[in-house]
Amino acid sequence: MMKVVTLILGTETLAIPTSALREILEPVPVTRVPQAGRFATGLINVRGGVVPLADLRIALNMKTREPDENTRMLVLDIPLAGEVTTVAVLADRVLDVTDIDDGAIDPIPEVGMRWPPDFVKGIALMDEKFVIIPDLERIFAIAVPGSAAHSQNEQEPAKCV
Repeated sequence: MMKVVTLILGTETLAIPTSALREILEPVPVTRVPQAGRFATGLINVRGGVVPLADLRIALNMKTREPDENTRMLVLDIPLAGEVTTVAVLADRVLDVTDIDDGAIDPIPEVGMRWPPDFVKGIALMDEKFVIIPDLERIFAIAVPGSAAHSQNEQEPAKCV
């Protein structure tokens, strides 16, 4: 079993392992970073620490939208380049903490995918609804210039940068 926090992003439901979750915040002020890519455009202050804020909609080829009263920021600890890096991601709405049976996670289909296959670990069926399990390590590794994964993918422009 994998314990996950489920969230809404656009019209999709995503599941992020709670092992990566540090905390969930109501929106805080964002300091925009000049010339930053579309994926991580700003920084937020989390308990005195500077944390990059990313929008997974960019990586997953979804339409962006303005924050509303349901918007939350999930602060995550992601392994990146051999170290744990703290990042924050936007969620249109946080739903629940639940368990997903590892056996219920299917690989992504090769046909009909609307998400970049490199950025999705799998898909699970929960309550008759598909849930995307994003590959956060891969998404952030490709988005960070100078990381090993970013260098390996230079011939293919990362959609999230």
